Amino acid sequence: MVKVAFICVHNSCRSQIAEALGKHLAGDVFESYSAGTETKSQINQDAVRLMKQLYGIDMEKTQRSKLLSELPPIDMVVTMGCNVDCPYLPCKHKIDWGLDDPTGKSDEEFVRTIGAIEENIKELALKLISSKET
Repeated sequence: MVKVAFICVHNSCRSQIAEALGKHLAGDVFESYSAGTETKSQINQDAVRLMKQLYGIDMEKTQRSKLLSELPPIDMVVTMGCNVDCPYLPCKHKIDWGLDDPTGKSDEEFVRTIGAIEENIKELALKLISSKET
């Protein structure tokens, strides 16, 4: 199965949401991981609260902030849109989703970002399924 790593600098918000939604929505298509070049002591609490509310997913039970060095060999890297130099990780394919970090912003901004990540996860799963079929 294809291993996909969602990465950003701190691995505390967008990449964590993408890992959780990847497992939830596309776990039968690809394996989801997340990591960063730095870690935070906890996952963003607004992200945790809204993922529980929207999807019933408790990211604090299944995930933690991780460094790039903790990942297995990865087939595809998805960067979140770091607005700085995104972390580098060897892989076969790389995509940048260019998402703004909702940290410190309203729930509405978080929900918009989570929705964009959900759409991107579904689109990625469809692309991977169709590439297997050809």
